[in-house]
Amino acid sequence: MRAYPRFIKPGFEPFDPVELAKETEKIVCRRNERKYTAFYATGVYRGIGTGYTCGCCLRCVFCWVDWSRDFPERYGEFYSPEEAFKRLSEAARSYGTTRLRISGAEPTLGKQHLLALLEHVENSEFDLFILETNGILFGFDRDYVRMVSKFKKPHIRVSLKAGTPEAFARKTGAVPESFELPFKAIENLLDFDVSFHAAGMLDDPRIVEPQERVELARKLAEIDPKLVVNFEGEVVDPYDSTLARLKAAGLDLEWPLRQRYKPLSDLRFFKQ
Repeated sequence: MRAYPRFIKPGFEPFDPVELAKETEKIVCRRNERKYTAFYATGVYRGIGTGYTCGCCLRCVFCWVDWSRDFPERYGEFYSPEEAFKRLSEAARSYGTTRLRISGAEPTLGKQHLLALLEHVENSEFDLFILETNGILFGFDRDYVRMVSKFKKPHIRVSLKAGTPEAFARKTGAVPESFELPFKAIENLLDFDVSFHAAGMLDDPRIVEPQERVELARKLAEIDPKLVVNFEGEVVDPYDSTLARLKAAGLDLEWPLRQRYKPLSDLRFFKQ
């Protein structure tokens, strides 16, 4: 049995992210309970109460999440859906917002917990629940998306990691074949009419070649051109955990970022 993958190093053996999700769930989930590291309000999305989860099924070299991603057995505490909702509610009310969010690592781990949490949100005064995900499980498990679709308040932010299978494997540590899963998640979300948008670390010239962006935009446009127009681009931020992961992977980026790419929708091929 291979060791539990922590972070990418030169010679890293690619893994199956669905199998890693199952393995990680054994660590971060206990019946309908889920591990979180913190609950507090933040200013993004014009103010939102946020819960930060432990554990992920990808090992992105540019990940901003703390070490609870890599060592989920060492961090966080278990919360029931009721307890998590209570903490989210308190955080939101302290900020004066009606928005809630689950972020950090991979919030879709622990289907039973997440669906029960959404039940509480649906029957509350809060009007928006943002779920940030890498899309692996929503691409693998179509029925998961169907169950989420019965709720009216979630909005899903699907974070794409790369524009080609080769780049996906290099940046996430996952096998190249799994590159398709986040795009399958997008198709499933469209099929079940779930509110969502696509985002990704695609605006940073230090880690993304121009042609990779073209390939990603083309792939999104083939699904729905609106995905390109509404794409949320990101750049790498120098969190301590991010810098350590980049260094371990043998990547030395120049800081600060001097220029970022224009929005994905500005690509010439898309305007033709």
